[in-house]
Amino acid sequence: MSSPNQFALLNQRRFAPFFWTMFLGAFNDNIYRNALVILVAFQGLQLFGLGSTELVNMAGAIFIAPYILLSATAGQLADKFEKSGLIRRIKLLEIGLMIIGAAGFYFHNVSLLFLMLFGLGCQSALFGPVKYSFMPQHLSDAELTGGNGLVETGMYVAILGGTLLGGVLMADHAHGAMFVALVTLSCAVIGYLCSRSIPNSPADAPQLKINWNVFSETFHNWQMIKGNRFLRLAILGNSWFWFYGAIILAQIPSYTQKILHGNETVTTVLLAVFSVGIGAGSLLCEKLSRGRVEIGLVPFGAFGLTIFALILVAIEPTAVATGTVLTAMQFLQDVQSWKVMVTLALIGMFGGFYIVPLYAMLQSYAEPTQRARVIAANNIVNAIFIVASALFAILLFKLDLSIPQLFFAVAILNALVAIYIFILVPQFMLRFVVWLLINTIYKVRTEGLEHIPENGPALLVCNHVSYVDALIIGSETARPPRFIMDHNIFKTPVLGGFFRTMKAIPIASSKEDPSLKEKAFDAAAQALREGDLVMIFPEGTLTKTGEFNIFRNGMLEILKREPVPVVPMALRGLWGSFFSRVVRGTAMIRPFRRGFYNRVELIVAAPIAPDEVCMENLQAQIAAMRGDFK
Repeated sequence: MSSPNQFALLNQRRFAPFFWTMFLGAFNDNIYRNALVILVAFQGLQLFGLGSTELVNMAGAIFIAPYILLSATAGQLADKFEKSGLIRRIKLLEIGLMIIGAAGFYFHNVSLLFLMLFGLGCQSALFGPVKYSFMPQHLSDAELTGGNGLVETGMYVAILGGTLLGGVLMADHAHGAMFVALVTLSCAVIGYLCSRSIPNSPADAPQLKINWNVFSETFHNWQMIKGNRFLRLAILGNSWFWFYGAIILAQIPSYTQKILHGNETVTTVLLAVFSVGIGAGSLLCEKLSRGRVEIGLVPFGAFGLTIFALILVAIEPTAVATGTVLTAMQFLQDVQSWKVMVTLALIGMFGGFYIVPLYAMLQSYAEPTQRARVIAANNIVNAIFIVASALFAILLFKLDLSIPQLFFAVAILNALVAIYIFILVPQFMLRFVVWLLINTIYKVRTEGLEHIPENGPALLVCNHVSYVDALIIGSETARPPRFIMDHNIFKTPVLGGFFRTMKAIPIASSKEDPSLKEKAFDAAAQALREGDLVMIFPEGTLTKTGEFNIFRNGMLEILKREPVPVVPMALRGLWGSFFSRVVRGTAMIRPFRRGFYNRVELIVAAPIAPDEVCMENLQAQIAAMRGDFK
């Protein structure tokens, strides 16, 4: 199932037809929307007494409204029915809508065009839960981040490309409407043909009874995720990004005109730069997370979103003569312009770092039978936040704030929201700290991680070399294990809180506190009964010589209480590093004793049945796995 890199998925039937179906749908939506906006804006069309300015602003609300109204129902349909067939029906609906939309463009019928815009919003709302619940069925956990990175990149390329093509087609005043009608209908047909190659995707909850009451089902969806604090806050974090991104994107045309003194071509350049940034960040997520759902990238992305929004506010464009309007070529010749473009690209890139792990986490952590409804709940909250972002911007402009001041307000709000979420779910920040440590000090290579069970209990056993052994192992395992650790560590101000948050189990020696030792074994056995992974360092203390200490019998005490498979692990390359002891020395005295970006290896062997575990044999096996590379 696994691919050597995320781009290999584009050559595989389990992903490629789905990707191009999704891409063409988003591309088509944006051709239609921008063509409609240009038609209304430049030909002065009216509807229900509303002028072109009001209709242009109303177009966005009309398209997003179905996400609030239909997402709950869409989530149920995606959970109940086979997904490839459902996608094909949705694409057939798109063809029908584009036929009617073509008539609207041909006759310049505004009522029909706006009705079809609402219809396209409905079609997109129906597709959303299917899109994100499809991927976990066909991609392994190691591929989810890469797959989501491709999807997010494809989405922004489609949005940009569709927006540009819609404008280019409508530039031909004589035949533009006809061109738009032909192109959108063609894209819908090609998208349907792509969908016919999407592999079968069985229903996750075929027995589900559909609740057609949108309001009660929306409430039920929220109640469903309300019990899972981690998912709930992930959805809020995801929706906050849409609030932030919607404000930035919505202001780019006005920012171009009023602050940068550019024309429409400059707006296009800035939108392209922002989209490229998000695409680059989304694709880099797979590499930075090394094929895992790495929530440590979320704080990294959040910090970047705040920092570069503040930098954007601080950039002062080059002054131009009153009445001068810069073309794209003139804009690109100015140094300050490049500062703006680089900053916008970095905002987009850190947005990719922020959003891709959150989507992957929603897919990975949600119960399979409820996954589509969790995505539906996410889409509803996203839509509400997008509407709220528009109201927020209108309010600040009513208070006479400028566009840079609006950017400043959003940057500060982003920092406050991020801090709030990371306080409520410290795992985000903990994973960031671990990710930063492991990716700046050590270069970690792994072997045999597939031996760690994806589900169910197991006792992980490893040699103990340094103070960061637990961090390295925790950063490399897809499932975070419960570590059994010396109780003295929990007394330190920072590390104590860190490991308590990781739900580590404190233990003491028989001489220090025999009751705490027994409690630790009982807690470990209980964690295993609940299906968790438990990690123990059987040597008990860090090695002082680089050689193995004798394995103690704590592991056997746990297995007596709860017989589970034992997974042998070996750490290599840590002895003599900053966080390990050295002969006749202590740890954390001289940094970079083994050089910068020290190579470390984690080797994992096949599980051993509990009745076959022998302490001497296990120690010999782990010693052989470590070899001479201490």
